[in-house]
Amino acid sequence: MSPSPAVTADLAHDLRLATMRLARRLRQQRADHGLPLGQLSVLATLERMGPLTPGALAAHEQVRPPSMTKVLANLSEGGYVDRTPDPTDGRQQLVSLTDRARTLLYEDRRRRDEWLAGHLLGLDREQRAALRAALPVLEVLADS
Repeated sequence: MSPSPAVTADLAHDLRLATMRLARRLRQQRADHGLPLGQLSVLATLERMGPLTPGALAAHEQVRPPSMTKVLANLSEGGYVDRTPDPTDGRQQLVSLTDRARTLLYEDRRRRDEWLAGHLLGLDREQRAALRAALPVLEVLADS
């Protein structure tokens, strides 16, 4: 028997609030490196996907190409990305991370992971087991 729409709506509401509050707390743990979230998102995409053309980055980040051009100019000026000719299409450029960007991403994640790990230690064994059991479901929701 499937849950009623009202029960599902209540779960959706509670889950949304809890994840938003946790996401806000994790954002507060970021170091003050001066990069807006949109620029950090581009760096994380390049780290995950490897070198991409500006057009592919714009499509992935769901922004218009002129907006991506501005973001990439700022990241390039800050020493976070490099541009090289695309070996398969000389008219295109590939954007890739610099060591400076990799270090920034690593330190940012390390800081937030440490904060979260410290708070997970405050949970009892059953609470940590419940979180571990919920992870696959949360990943399905995040990837949908």
